[in-house]
Amino acid sequence: MDPALHPFDASSAAQIVRSIGPARCVPRRPDVPYGDPVMSAWSHQEAELWATAMSHALVQQYGRWAMGWRWAHDEGDFDGGPVGNWCCPQHSVTTPEETLARVVAALCEWRGWLESLAGWFETYPLELDAVEEQRILWERAARNLILHVTDRTGCGSGWHGHCHQVLTWFLSHWGVSPDVAQELVEEAIGGRFLSWTGPDAVLVEDVVERLALSLRPGDGTRSGEAAPDHLERWLAVRETVPWQEAPDGGVDGPVVPSRDGAAEDIRGFDGALDPARAQGLLRALELMRTDAARGAPFDFELLRGWQQHVLDTPRPPLFRSSPAFAKAGRERYGIGPDTRARLDACLAGSAADGARPLPLTARAARAYLDVCFFHPFDDGNARSAFLALLFVLAREGIALDGVGLLRRITFRAGDPQDPLILARYIDVHLAGTRRTAVSPGS
Repeated sequence: MDPALHPFDASSAAQIVRSIGPARCVPRRPDVPYGDPVMSAWSHQEAELWATAMSHALVQQYGRWAMGWRWAHDEGDFDGGPVGNWCCPQHSVTTPEETLARVVAALCEWRGWLESLAGWFETYPLELDAVEEQRILWERAARNLILHVTDRTGCGSGWHGHCHQVLTWFLSHWGVSPDVAQELVEEAIGGRFLSWTGPDAVLVEDVVERLALSLRPGDGTRSGEAAPDHLERWLAVRETVPWQEAPDGGVDGPVVPSRDGAAEDIRGFDGALDPARAQGLLRALELMRTDAARGAPFDFELLRGWQQHVLDTPRPPLFRSSPAFAKAGRERYGIGPDTRARLDACLAGSAADGARPLPLTARAARAYLDVCFFHPFDDGNARSAFLALLFVLAREGIALDGVGLLRRITFRAGDPQDPLILARYIDVHLAGTRRTAVSPGS
């Protein structure tokens, strides 16, 4: 997020925003009042997919820092942000010209905020090794940052989340390990910052004092350590997850959705990014469903057949031959002579097993995460993981009428909570699909 690492020219932003894929297909706003259900459905489906596609395109153009352009004040797209030029699809997507102007203004506003924060970070030249002598300076800097965030966000809904983030960035900027920084900020705030409430001076002083006193010279990032292998971390976590505790939304048998949520999401999100990308993924979706209907065994060979359409390559892509990286390099997935065979063994476990029964949601979530963290392809692994999840469901006669929680959420290889969270997301979509499912006789 450091603006010094990502050049940005505000004067060319309008031209660049208007040149990327989503700018050519701003959704048409329905001519109905705000309270009409048609407006609500449009904003949560077509307009939301377009806004998410715009975020994806901006990240590809500028880097991950650009993701914050939609972080609006109060209860906008994401609670408690510093952006005032964007609210949410329902209010901010109007005519194409007005909408794109808002995107440009929000992007520049977010960038300006990041540059402002970087300037505040540099106000006090701090050194973690000299923290004992500089604690009063650490306190002063943290106090100013908290007040800066409260002023910018207005202390509306969820403002404390961004305050937590800014303080974490501040500590990381001056050499504190990101994991340690996050933990120290959580402990210092202690859940005492609340939505719609500005912190009083006494509370702010207590937070900054706790934060400064908790710092130690040894909290810095350790150099010289071997880079962690997040694939091995995932495989270790995989063995400890209580998969049987996942909600079992598959026990009621097959379900035919009232609409094809996967295909609609691809047309809306991927289509806004690039029509060719959407067509390739739709072809892969169709092939995946054919394979599921015939009961094909699930392994890498099946995945690469779908991936040929995802990536539009002349032949099915090979398994990667070197370590892979994701999340802007924060996760590294190793490679060995048996990596492909280990993936095949994991994917085989997604089938129903009477001797060792697991909920369908758990098996689908596990297959999704297996593909994410084995990261078998040089490109398109998130789309491959999405198809893997749908395949596990489709093999048991289940499709979904919505997939919003399954495509734009990031999971971490070493987090033991994420697998069951994903399983619950699948169950939420599955339960919603069953409520509006097509009856067998229709």
